[in-house]
Amino acid sequence: MGATAARKWMPGFTGRTMSPARAPERHPGRRRNWARQLALGVVMLALAPAVSIGGVLTESDFRKVETIKPLFQNLMGDLVQTLKRPELSAGDADCINSTVRELLQITEELSSYEYLITIEKEITDVGDNSPVKGIVKFAIEKSNTILIEERKRLVQLSESCSRFPLAFGKTQAAVKFIDTTTSLLNSIQVRL
Repeated sequence: MGATAARKWMPGFTGRTMSPARAPERHPGRRRNWARQLALGVVMLALAPAVSIGGVLTESDFRKVETIKPLFQNLMGDLVQTLKRPELSAGDADCINSTVRELLQITEELSSYEYLITIEKEITDVGDNSPVKGIVKFAIEKSNTILIEERKRLVQLSESCSRFPLAFGKTQAAVKFIDTTTSLLNSIQVRL
């Protein structure tokens, strides 16, 4: 998987729809279960009566979530540009391609989380006892679980690529992105 393939995957995270045939499937059962639970939560949200006026998340929370997409896009752009370097060694290219594949594993989950936040922002009748709060908590917990698993894989990849300084730096940047995203989500979750 090279720069061309990475560019084909990026639309899935940037808001454009991705063909289900091209979606990465490492653990199809777990992803289907997560999608079913999320769909159930959205249905519960749609059927729940309004409790009071107010939002579950603050404007500050929304700004935190909005910073995730540009961080991801910048990281992926950097990885794709690095893969285009003519002097890139085969070892560096393999490690960077593996980093891109690992990062693409989380794009759907982060997009689903962002979609859920968008839904919450459009609903004005929520309060402390609203099902929206439970759905947002659920989405953050699931996203953090996925990010923790992805971080473990990236750390292992980083260790195996440590003999290639360029690739090692890129995998470390990917780990930093995961840590930053997890930190942002945790700062929101603590308030809920």
